[in-house]
Amino acid sequence: MKLITTLRIAAISLLIYIQISAVTAQGDNEWHANIKTVEKLSEEGRGFNYREDRVPAFTLPDLFTSNDGVKITSGDLWTKIRRPEILEMFRKNVYGRVPETTYKEEFKVINLDTHAMGGTATQKQVEIIIGKNSESLTIHLTLFTPNDIRQPVPAFLLIDNWTTDASVPSWKINGEFWPVNEALKRGYGMAVFSSSDLDPDNFDNFKNGIHGLLDKNPRPDDAWGTLAAWAWGASRCMDYLAGDKNIAPDKVAIVGHSRGGKTALWAGAEDTRFAMVVSNESGAGGAALARRRFGETVERLNAVFPHWFCSNYKKYSNKEDSLPVDMHMLLALIAPRSLYIDCADEDLWGDPHGSYLSLYNAIPVYNLLGRNSEIPESMPALNKQVISGRVGFHIRDGAHNLLMRDWNRFMDFADTVLK
Repeated sequence: MKLITTLRIAAISLLIYIQISAVTAQGDNEWHANIKTVEKLSEEGRGFNYREDRVPAFTLPDLFTSNDGVKITSGDLWTKIRRPEILEMFRKNVYGRVPETTYKEEFKVINLDTHAMGGTATQKQVEIIIGKNSESLTIHLTLFTPNDIRQPVPAFLLIDNWTTDASVPSWKINGEFWPVNEALKRGYGMAVFSSSDLDPDNFDNFKNGIHGLLDKNPRPDDAWGTLAAWAWGASRCMDYLAGDKNIAPDKVAIVGHSRGGKTALWAGAEDTRFAMVVSNESGAGGAALARRRFGETVERLNAVFPHWFCSNYKKYSNKEDSLPVDMHMLLALIAPRSLYIDCADEDLWGDPHGSYLSLYNAIPVYNLLGRNSEIPESMPALNKQVISGRVGFHIRDGAHNLLMRDWNRFMDFADTVLK
């Protein structure tokens, strides 16, 4: 009897050891949400899901079957048929469409300093003036380029959607959100504009900003929301950058954090002049799959930020499975250009796993277009970067933010795809 008991104890101990070893090995190679973080957020979550075992079963819309049932088997069919109709579905159901209002665009360099940053850089402050009849709106663009490089340089354009110092004269105190010094040393130009120049980040019934200037009333249910307005503003900045002699027009990357990350993805989908798109912790309405209903949801977005998306998006609150698109399709619209997605370990609200799965499920389009990229279905370990072909990803430790560690990885990726 004692022998049997001893053997049972030994067997149980061995099983526990094997399980612990498996978990440890898995943890070394694959990211999983911290249990304590899951428990804490679940207690505070007020009905939002932070547990993988509670993610509902779902089926993603097919990237390679057109709305008319045509099988997309070549890059030509993707470019001519599938990409335009996916873009149209996002305009109709998610971000909205830009009105076909005639406007005038003017650039004014209001400040030029060829000895900025102790003589190492040239700084330009540019006014991009959008005019209609007697009314106008001004986007303020700040640009730095390195002086020790004679040919046009690749550049990052940051959507500044936070109350940072990046786009005002005291920006120097901000060392991480827009790290100009580090980028210049690595041979990149750095540009930034404030999203509030285009539209205030509050629901004002679309009376102010670019909506007040260009909208035709009454607004249809697929009229552009605030995120689309910000993305449109990024394209107006690209209009200027494409003509600046110090910038390589075919090597401009658009970067955004959080709601700015959502904006960067839509800007990159709408405007193929952006050679690289970087979405930092964009979460729901950005890189994360809507059908997972993990963390922030479509319903919550529509309730708290009714101005971000078009009115049609409200039809899909608590009805994600009826949405004709999901966010892997948004990421696929960037192909074959370069795309970088990243997340933060403590930011379960933004669904890191769902963001990675979105990227993973967009990869087949890159391969169809000849930009061979392969990433594993399982997420990389914490603080490990994955780069393959024209796509990149990392999840770092820490909270929701845009840090120097993130920028270093963006620039590492850009070194391979822009330079």
